[in-house]
Amino acid sequence: MSRWAQAGGGHWEKTQAALPYLLVLIPALFSLLREWRPEALALALFAVAWHWSLVTAHPGWMARPWVVLVYFVVLLAAVAALVRIDTVFTVTGVGMFVQSFALLPGLWAYLGVAGTVGVLVAARPSDGRTPVELLASCVVGVLISSMVGLIIKTILGQNERLTETGLKLAALAEENANLQARLLTQAREAGMLGERQRMAREIHDTIAQSLTAIITQLEALGDVPEAGARLETIRALAKESLTEARRSVQALRPAPLEDAHLATALSGIAERWSLASGMPASVSVTGDPRPLHTEVESTLLRVAQEALANVAKHAAAGRVGLTLSYMEDVVALDVRDDGSGFVRDRAANGFGLVAMRQRVTRLAGTLEIETAPGQGTGISATVPAIPADAER
Repeated sequence: MSRWAQAGGGHWEKTQAALPYLLVLIPALFSLLREWRPEALALALFAVAWHWSLVTAHPGWMARPWVVLVYFVVLLAAVAALVRIDTVFTVTGVGMFVQSFALLPGLWAYLGVAGTVGVLVAARPSDGRTPVELLASCVVGVLISSMVGLIIKTILGQNERLTETGLKLAALAEENANLQARLLTQAREAGMLGERQRMAREIHDTIAQSLTAIITQLEALGDVPEAGARLETIRALAKESLTEARRSVQALRPAPLEDAHLATALSGIAERWSLASGMPASVSVTGDPRPLHTEVESTLLRVAQEALANVAKHAAAGRVGLTLSYMEDVVALDVRDDGSGFVRDRAANGFGLVAMRQRVTRLAGTLEIETAPGQGTGISATVPAIPADAER
């Protein structure tokens, strides 16, 4: 595409592509209708074929200066011969003016215009005009064509500068937006880091030391035949709790998700919970399981852990069922038990339920609780199914 076509946009690009053909074929049609001359038809078809082969079929060739020069000289010679045959082909010179400003850089465009005017004037029959009159015609033609070309180039140059300015402003706006996002992210991470450090100190001085002391005492007991299995379960739970506390402070993925997807991790949690509580817990999966964003999987895993912990402490249930449902835009986790249930208003502010709701709400999800005294409890957490690719 020529520089002029790039600057002028789509409408000019189409017009400039068709103009050379029209300015050759239309005069040829009028000329042949007025008088049949095979040489006129042959030259017109040659000019069209020459333009098509160099400009339309192989636009990349026009990036080479010598190709442009050869193209221009040959086409100008063909136009001169056509004008010599019939003066109606003088109109074709307009196409040469356009090609001069479209293909020739800088001052070469004006030299192309001057050469075109000179050829057109020289090729036309003199009709008794003196050399001075012919020279005057050349000068006037060159001045008018150059003035029009200069105006067009000036307008197109302004359009190019405006386009470049717009692109620069858009890039600057995008850069500012990215900078603002980075600043917000850094501020948020700084706040999180400070809070994490505070939590680390608190956990290290309280929970971690207590769990470590419990593990030490349990290991000091050794194997007690009548309570060995129970003590081993307690020891495993204490070690797991200590590990998870440290991972939470370090903002790492929960251990069950480290090497497994959500569905597999839920099955492992349910199995360990059943072993510790003595209560059967089943896990079922519907839909097409797929890797999800870390925050999504972590949130649903924590909801499942908290819900199971509440069942073990309060529900007196006979069985528990976990259902993980993968849908097109969301993923849902349902935890249902056949226990004693509770009055929702009385337990709505419990720490466990509040923590679950906050986790789910943070991901623009919803948490619903269905329960009544003596009718069991159902907890349903639904969050957007953000794919794992979004993390990258």
